[in-house]
Amino acid sequence: MYVGRFVVVGPDVGAYRVSSRSFPNREITAREEALTVGPTEDAPETDNPYVSYNCLRVVETPTGETVAFGNGSHVDPIAEKLELGYPARDALAESLLALDYEKDDYDTPRIAATIGDGGEALIGTVRKDALLVETVDEPTLVATYEKNAPGSIELEADSAEAAASEVYDLEFEHAVCAAGVARTEDGFETAIENGD
Repeated sequence: MYVGRFVVVGPDVGAYRVSSRSFPNREITAREEALTVGPTEDAPETDNPYVSYNCLRVVETPTGETVAFGNGSHVDPIAEKLELGYPARDALAESLLALDYEKDDYDTPRIAATIGDGGEALIGTVRKDALLVETVDEPTLVATYEKNAPGSIELEADSAEAAASEVYDLEFEHAVCAAGVARTEDGFETAIENGD
């Protein structure tokens, strides 16, 4: 089954996976402030605005660290609102609503998740027909296609590296790369899985 890009989030661990038929020549790189999806060196040039974006950011909020992750440019305003002290629910809902679904040939939904320092995890999506934001207490997945409403999924990972690897290896078709995040005693750790 091809579900496109997806996020998985539980109370303490989460991951984001790029799955793509159209732009498979992508990888995730770690920058100072974010994990960023972008083309590989051998990727053909494209002017598609949805190919490169920050997919995961850990930010300091008034109540501690929070991580925001998702499938596009909406990750930045979510992170910025969290830094300003917005509740995670509001940061997700306002940013998803403001940027709306992607205006491409497929009306691709935007998906995102947050994990807060206090154990609160949320997942959200904006589709052509709905805006959904939910608090989660068990591993939950939302994807751009087929599984475009939050639903439970098994996730055994307890570290960022294991989360990135586990979601990369899920049976869904056309895996490209994945990012993982996990809460530790020292804050959030992140990891990247770019395949072979």
